[in-house]
Amino acid sequence: MSFAFKKSKPMICLPFLFFLWMGGTAEAETSTIKDQQSVALTIYNSNMGVVKETRLVNLPQGIQTLRFTDVPGRIDPATVNLKSMVEAAGLRVLEQNFEYDLVSQQKLLEKFVGQKVDLVWLNPESKKEETVEATLLSTQGGNIFQIGDRISLGHPGRIVLSKIPEGLSLQPALFWLLENKLAGAQRLEVTYVTSGINWKADYLAILNPAETQVSLTGSVTIENRSGASYRNAVLRLVAGEVQRVREEKTPDRAPSRMAVASMEAAPQFKEESFFEYHLYTLDRGTTIGENQIKQLLLFNAPQVPVSKMYLLQGQPYYYWSRHDLRGQKPRVGVFLEMVNRQENRLGMPLPKGTLRVYKADQEGTLQFAGEDRVDHTPRNEKFKVKIGEVFDVAAERVQTDFKQLDPRLHESTFEVTLRNRKNEDIRILVEEPIPGTWEMVSNTHSYERVQANLIRFIVPVAKGQEVKVRYKVRVRY
Repeated sequence: MSFAFKKSKPMICLPFLFFLWMGGTAEAETSTIKDQQSVALTIYNSNMGVVKETRLVNLPQGIQTLRFTDVPGRIDPATVNLKSMVEAAGLRVLEQNFEYDLVSQQKLLEKFVGQKVDLVWLNPESKKEETVEATLLSTQGGNIFQIGDRISLGHPGRIVLSKIPEGLSLQPALFWLLENKLAGAQRLEVTYVTSGINWKADYLAILNPAETQVSLTGSVTIENRSGASYRNAVLRLVAGEVQRVREEKTPDRAPSRMAVASMEAAPQFKEESFFEYHLYTLDRGTTIGENQIKQLLLFNAPQVPVSKMYLLQGQPYYYWSRHDLRGQKPRVGVFLEMVNRQENRLGMPLPKGTLRVYKADQEGTLQFAGEDRVDHTPRNEKFKVKIGEVFDVAAERVQTDFKQLDPRLHESTFEVTLRNRKNEDIRILVEEPIPGTWEMVSNTHSYERVQANLIRFIVPVAKGQEVKVRYKVRVRY
């Protein structure tokens, strides 16, 4: 059953409360990872995962306490759901807590404030270790001890404690106070959400010599910082933007980057639609260890057709007033465009990620060409990645004239110069984002209206040649 979960920090009084409630001396039943029969893990690309695990637990009848260990330290207690797979009505949750006040040096010392501790130090004269009994007065801003009738601000010796104080745990645990009507062992199913686990897609594209095709490999990188391991788990990955309520908390550190190696194995994931998202299920169980980064193959697609594009992009502010653009050297970007369809040996909805492009040099050694982010891409949709800036293509843009026809009407004339220093003919796309309501007055090259405020000139430039694109546009704000 689902229950409002309460984080209790610290948990000093919890065992005693259970003792009083039960009216006896029985200790809590403990379930560890050894009781686990199955675990399913669904990871979202928003730093969260849903865990469903079943355990075989022997619970006596009556009011019982159950300590459920080997759970993530970053569990969201409000999402925990416990039920009996034998008879749901036979097990009722009366109270539940999440124990997460874990042992650390500072917390141990804080629990011993006002108590006796031993200070073990090396006597410089006798060269022997000696033990001094002291009372720990404070740990704020440094340790303060009372040794006999004197106060010591710090001490060169090491501090030795007699025990682990109540209220601290060696590992996170869930605690339930249960009313159990069933005798003997029963299968319990526990479901919860944890943060600290994430996945992302990585794509490796190897260009052929003619730069007309790529061998495209997709893989998923899973990073587990949730505080627990998941052994032989049924793994599912969800791609899409899932709405969640954001609480004010310190953001998690950025995921580590990891190089993507080429993988030649057969695809391991089955893709299916799930609500407004896409679900990828691994065809076998896998173990995801704590603090582990794991990579799995998503797909391998050879000979995917690509189109190489050269693109020069303008800026809307060019049209607002008079601008002296002389001396500016706008860079021409190079892009690769692909279509995610089955005829191109793709066709699987592609989760967002990073695409890295390599190409072999004249000696056959793969060299890194560039990388870009790819957004979620449905079937039969195009996606474009920027590889870098072109070295052997130069561009200049000059505003040759500007007139203010009335307070809200401007007329601008531009000249865009394109120089091709490559050993091949190319086409350069010149995109100009024109704001407001505009009208083309004159132009040397034809253009297409891509959007209401975006035009595109497609300009052929022969090798070693220079081409000038001139146009005059009238803009009303």
